[in-house]
Amino acid sequence: MAKAPDIGDPAPDFTLPTDGGGEFSLAAHRGEPVVLYFYPKDNTPGCTKEAISFSSEIEAFRSAGISVVGISPDSAASHDKFKTKHDLSVTLVADEDTKVCEAYGVWAEKSMYGRRYMGVERSTFLIDRDGVIARVWRKVKVPGHVNDVLEAARMMAT
Repeated sequence: MAKAPDIGDPAPDFTLPTDGGGEFSLAAHRGEPVVLYFYPKDNTPGCTKEAISFSSEIEAFRSAGISVVGISPDSAASHDKFKTKHDLSVTLVADEDTKVCEAYGVWAEKSMYGRRYMGVERSTFLIDRDGVIARVWRKVKVPGHVNDVLEAARMMAT
């Protein structure tokens, strides 16, 4: 597996389907900061809390000129249901073959109840206007995380 990108590295580019039948391309957002948050699965407790937290602060991110994008291996159809069920306002991207998760080094071996499996390690990347990774949060704990990201993003956007 390739080395996971870190602060100062170019953010791996990608184009993937989104909720609502759209498409998100990182290259198309060059010139503006982007928050990419990787999460394991739609409609699970931690992931739902994280998506609701980002959605509740979406106007603060937008007013700072920052896009917020959630990425998981779920399908775009699953994302549509997830957004509707929880009234989410963030863009959700479908990485069904996990290629983008792998490129960002968040597709990792996990363990639950003694069972080992591959899954998404909850992580967030703040990407600057030039497409370079400015901040990385790995093994994210949801409480307070969105405020940390917003503060870092605001500082970078000014």
